[in-house]
Amino acid sequence: MSAVASARDRLLGGAATPPTPPATNRPIRRYSRSGRVLLYLTLSALLLVFVAPMLWALSGSFKPRGDLFEYPPKLIPSPATLDNYRNLLDSQPFWSWFAISVITAAAATAVAVFVCALAGFAFAKYRFAGKRLLFSVMFSSLSVPFAVILVPLFILMVKSGLSNPWFALTVPWVAPAFGIFMMQQYIIQSVPDEILESARMDGASEFGIFLRVVLPLLRPSLGALAVWQFLQSYNHFMWPLVLISNTDQYTLPLGLNILFKAEARQFDLVLPGAVLASVPTILVFLLLRKQLLEGLSAGAVKG
Repeated sequence: MSAVASARDRLLGGAATPPTPPATNRPIRRYSRSGRVLLYLTLSALLLVFVAPMLWALSGSFKPRGDLFEYPPKLIPSPATLDNYRNLLDSQPFWSWFAISVITAAAATAVAVFVCALAGFAFAKYRFAGKRLLFSVMFSSLSVPFAVILVPLFILMVKSGLSNPWFALTVPWVAPAFGIFMMQQYIIQSVPDEILESARMDGASEFGIFLRVVLPLLRPSLGALAVWQFLQSYNHFMWPLVLISNTDQYTLPLGLNILFKAEARQFDLVLPGAVLASVPTILVFLLLRKQLLEGLSAGAVKG
């Protein structure tokens, strides 16, 4: 292009002029900058909407009962007190609720992540009789509300003698259809058949291939599924409400609900309970945030 331009300039008798940048550069830059500012303002407003209730609960948990509904509200409690936490722990079996919720949710999450990865691997990489029918039945269960199967599931647990809360709160969540579908899609996109064939040629068993080859490649999606599954099991209200009748065996959602529905509406106990109940979910997110973000970004790029 430079030789052609110089020859043209010699023929025309003029000097070569440097190319001028397109006139639309500056308006596009100003538009992108203003759009970025608008995006940040929108995200900041949404962050404030989401964080404000948590900040109010945290502040209210340190306020005396008479100061909870003062007007205008104050974010910083004055005076701050720990009496609400002491009264909650002394008057209610909070640690029992806490232990049942955390242990059953953690157990359900660990089993569900493994089962969903194994089932997703089978649906993604194997051919067997009835595969399409089985996958269709599994996938169609996503459209069935939990309230529809609540009573049959309860009868099944009672008739089978498996209504112990530690077991019954875990079993319904060990093979969620959403998790199996998520793992199946991720394995199709992220695990090439050549790697599996190479492992088979090296003499690895099928289950060994799953453990040593497939699972390490699924870490981002496993982290995203673990966060979702833990929140689902930890926050579930309807199933524990039907299953458990002993107050000492309540989960945290049930325990906080009876405090809220008491005659005196014990907000001075509900707020510290809500703050303590949020600690496990925050810890799970902080521990798995890298895998969660990688899993979501991978799904956005590949899906």
